[in-house]
Amino acid sequence: MKMIFMGTPDFAVPILKALVQAGHEVVLAVTQPDKPKGRGKAVQFSAVKTAAMEQGIALYQPKRIKEPECVAHLGTYDAELFVVAAFGQILSKEILEMPKYGCINVHASLLPKYRGASPIQWAVINGEQVTGVTIQQMDIGVDTGEILEKLEVPLAPDETGGSLFEKLAQAGAKLCVQTVERIQDGTVTRTKQDDARSTRVGMIKKEMGNIDWTLPAERIERLVRGLDPWPSAYTFLDGKTFKIWKAKVLAGGDSTQAGKVIKADKQHLVIQTGDGQLSLLEVQLEGKKRMQADAFLRGYPLEAGKSLLQQ
Repeated sequence: MKMIFMGTPDFAVPILKALVQAGHEVVLAVTQPDKPKGRGKAVQFSAVKTAAMEQGIALYQPKRIKEPECVAHLGTYDAELFVVAAFGQILSKEILEMPKYGCINVHASLLPKYRGASPIQWAVINGEQVTGVTIQQMDIGVDTGEILEKLEVPLAPDETGGSLFEKLAQAGAKLCVQTVERIQDGTVTRTKQDDARSTRVGMIKKEMGNIDWTLPAERIERLVRGLDPWPSAYTFLDGKTFKIWKAKVLAGGDSTQAGKVIKADKQHLVIQTGDGQLSLLEVQLEGKKRMQADAFLRGYPLEAGKSLLQQ
């Protein structure tokens, strides 16, 4: 099938590659404009741009895909289908109706649950045991279109946002190819979403990682995993940012001591929460490398009663 692919981050790359490998004619890859990154402000290509260049696919990087000249440019390719995966811009009604088979989106949740920009992280943070990928026929709403296919993906007990990201990207690639085949042969089914069962999630922001120690230990531990690798869960130690990369939930303790170090010996660093305690297993103090808690304590001894205050 002749198609245009729209995507930006790593999540979209396996999907693009799978479509090409399946023999589809991807005539154009549309991705976000290059952006400066890091202290040196060096220009960095999106993951999809890099993949498209490797595949020899033509590129288009509009600042606003809805602009008339952008819409006109897309129309020159006479594509039968647009495939979208984490592109980062909203498509206009004109674009949605342009190709013969419309536009389909690879969304990293089991719609209608977790509509919006960050379904992967919230699945971990909220303690979901199962999530998945949905291929939807796009309409003018955000993740509100008809469901074409779904694939469930279980979460491991130690699942992080990063590990789930990889799982869902691979699942999405497989499911997208299957869905395109069914669109081609006319066997795809369409199911309207139940809006009453929908959950909307916004973009993940850095400040979300600032740990509120009055929350239950289980909630904080899921936050740690959900925000790994970005923006990471963090607190403050002696005025410095103190990132927590891995933790274990312990029962008991006095909730009135939330945020205080309960135990800090050669092997254990335990913090009281609003319900239960959290044993910190892997940490990173500002300016230092990521390390196991016992290694950190050898170079930065702490005493019981010290506070890790939310700032």
